[in-house]
Amino acid sequence: MTTTAFLTDSTLCIGCKACEVACKEWNGVAADGFEWTGLSYDNSGALGHSTWRHVAFVENAPVEGFGGNAGEVLSWSFLSDVCKHCANAGCLEACPTGAIVRTEFGGVFIQPDVCNGCAYCVVTCPFGVVQRNPDQGKAFKCTFCYDRQKENLKPACATACPTESIKFGEIGELHEVANRRIEQLKSRGIDDAQIYDPQETSVGGTHAFFILRGDPKSYNLPPKPEIPTVHLRRGWTSAGIAAAALVTGTLLAFLGGNGDES
Repeated sequence: MTTTAFLTDSTLCIGCKACEVACKEWNGVAADGFEWTGLSYDNSGALGHSTWRHVAFVENAPVEGFGGNAGEVLSWSFLSDVCKHCANAGCLEACPTGAIVRTEFGGVFIQPDVCNGCAYCVVTCPFGVVQRNPDQGKAFKCTFCYDRQKENLKPACATACPTESIKFGEIGELHEVANRRIEQLKSRGIDDAQIYDPQETSVGGTHAFFILRGDPKSYNLPPKPEIPTVHLRRGWTSAGIAAAALVTGTLLAFLGGNGDES
């Protein structure tokens, strides 16, 4: 079975939010509300139980002449964020009920009928993607349009994107596409273009990686995400040392007490 992935190119994104609408429409996800957040023009705010694709509006310092902007006007970047479907998924490792599984396409899927709402997945996601729906008491995130993939259809967001900022396909082929795009951008003088795919961390790479400019933190992407289980060895080592010290102290106290009685 083909391992699939998303490649999201922020340099092609126009901030139209068609991906957000398509995702909600196909998956029957509730509206986020229509309150003005004051956070630029972005009112969905962030990924969550009712936002499985989120287009971030990133305001940058003025860059004269770039992108048709005058020197006194803010330069804009947009990025359609989504669950990363990590190669080593903290949510999957933490789930006590088996509700979170790895599909045959490589995505990480939450089975709502098995989820008990414990929210362990929420605190173990290094990207802050998973969220518990307080009304339903279950955790939700992007499903990778698993139902569509089983019918050989592209995910709804990639199908709706008018600029092909969101690409979908075989993961190895998309890595090649991303490398060629970076070379193209740098040949045009865009030296800060990079691929965000944390393969060198315990996450082990993602099935949703990004082309972006500048600091990943500007797009709410952690520079070095880690899954919580990497800290288990240190935790168990500390617990073992503490237990050994406790046993040693108990034995010494016992032996010392016997010596006093004699």
